[in-house]
Amino acid sequence: MSFENWDFSCPDWEVKLKAGKTPIPDLPLDMREAEAAVKYFDKLCIPDIKGQPKMQEAAGEWFRDIIRAAFGSVKNAATGERWIEEIFILVPKKNSKTTNSAALGLVAMLMNKTPNIEGVIIAPTIAVANTCFRQAVGMIKADEYLTRRFRVVEHMKEIIDMEADADTGQPRNAKLMIKAFDVKVVTGTIPAFAIIDELHVMAADKNADRVLGQITGGAITEQETFIIYITTQSETPPVGVFKEQLQYARGVRDGKYKEDVKTLAVIYEFSEAVQTDDEKPWRNPELWPMVLPNLGRSVKLEKLIPKFRQAEAKGAAELARWASQHLNIEIGLALHSERWIGADYWTSCADPVLTLDEILLRSEVVTVGFDGGGLDDLAGLAVIGRCSKTRRWLSWSKAWAHPDVFERRKQIETTLRDFEADGDLVVVPDNDPLKIFRDVTEIISKIHKTGLLPENEAVGLDSQAVADLVDMLLAAELTLGPGGHICAVAQGWQLSSAIWGIELKLKVKSLLHKGSRLMNWVLGNAKAELKGKNIYISKAAAGKAKIDPLTALFNAYQLMAKNPEAEMKNLDDFLSNPVMSI
Repeated sequence: MSFENWDFSCPDWEVKLKAGKTPIPDLPLDMREAEAAVKYFDKLCIPDIKGQPKMQEAAGEWFRDIIRAAFGSVKNAATGERWIEEIFILVPKKNSKTTNSAALGLVAMLMNKTPNIEGVIIAPTIAVANTCFRQAVGMIKADEYLTRRFRVVEHMKEIIDMEADADTGQPRNAKLMIKAFDVKVVTGTIPAFAIIDELHVMAADKNADRVLGQITGGAITEQETFIIYITTQSETPPVGVFKEQLQYARGVRDGKYKEDVKTLAVIYEFSEAVQTDDEKPWRNPELWPMVLPNLGRSVKLEKLIPKFRQAEAKGAAELARWASQHLNIEIGLALHSERWIGADYWTSCADPVLTLDEILLRSEVVTVGFDGGGLDDLAGLAVIGRCSKTRRWLSWSKAWAHPDVFERRKQIETTLRDFEADGDLVVVPDNDPLKIFRDVTEIISKIHKTGLLPENEAVGLDSQAVADLVDMLLAAELTLGPGGHICAVAQGWQLSSAIWGIELKLKVKSLLHKGSRLMNWVLGNAKAELKGKNIYISKAAAGKAKIDPLTALFNAYQLMAKNPEAEMKNLDDFLSNPVMSI
């Protein structure tokens, strides 16, 4: 059998979910090994349920399919080389993830024939690690054979296989370790198998890539190693290693990756259309069984529906959080109770094709806004173009960060690094803090050369701490003062018209944007406060919540709202000139 026979794509995954089947392709598994593993799994008891029922009665068939894939995919019994080296499982809360993780760890130990190997279950917190360990120990104590075979080391959270090895006659001494997420604890581990519980929680930690790097790096040296990720969707927009693993798993499922794939994706989620449609069809409980494989066992609709109604009554923020955990709905914005109402309509106005070059090609006039902030803030640039055909406003944003932000706000480092990888955030070298102004000047200068800027009031700045930027813009042949390109935009309450204006434009979809993760995050950080007849936008959380690119958008809005005309009135002249890539 050649590796080319193993196609891990599952184009009919939605059809399978609707039919109540596991969303994985048919694979040429070694069914003898696969069913042997299932028999071990079925005999395990659930220790924290009355009567301690066996998995045979209590577990869903979906997890048996995962067991079959994990243990029926060994390519070479002598070397342990595997067709499937990773399994990524995305399943909603309350579908027995922790219990199944414990059971999976024990099945791996029972199927193992190699002495002195180590397996590990990594939990996101000490509390979850303790729960997982208790489940595994409870399963052992509920069975006489397992009690004889395994030695439990309580204080180390280790389970050791004492069965005699067929070749040596000595105890096999294979070890299952259950650990909380910590780079110090995992360092040096070369596991024969690893089960990662709740990857989305770990991903928020700046050390997540180092921890997983220790595990996957060790796995490279062992052909028999396999890694299983079992996680729920994130309560906030996905970041870091969770975002990377989820995107890759979706790509495998959808057939985007074909060569050298050894990952099986088992993803319980609605289609993108169901998740993002303005009508929110996922609210219909009749659709929920698609993504709840343990329905009727650990999950019951009659309990979920009242909780859903409570979340709905508490508002969009709580509903989004509830849906992410119980239905795997991916959150686009970190909504909160004091959010700016424009955030409710932001994601529905995303158009991924809106690069800066695309906006310049489609626009009859362009305005620019900039907000600088201090060393502990982001700097934000926003460009708004008015479409020459539809007169819709098209926006593009970019941000810059000093190294000080990463030092002082470590809790958002992973998030910012994601934006850097996307190309939407530039990290400025510590020895070149004025790079921000040079980059901004280069972008504005290129736009100026297209002739799309208005003759006056084309570039709107917060007047604080921008003297160096103004000097650079003047050197690039932009003008300042009455009738000039560069102007100061009044801040505070005087931005009220922009705040309300963009709200309406988003609601009626007459302002479109690229849909970048950067701006999704920024919009989620915005806090709206009404004072008298005016509205103010500030940070929802001091320090870590950055909104500077949004302020830049308000600045650009104020200038476009004046209905300007471009310096180069003839659009044909512009279209005959190539747009420089920015």
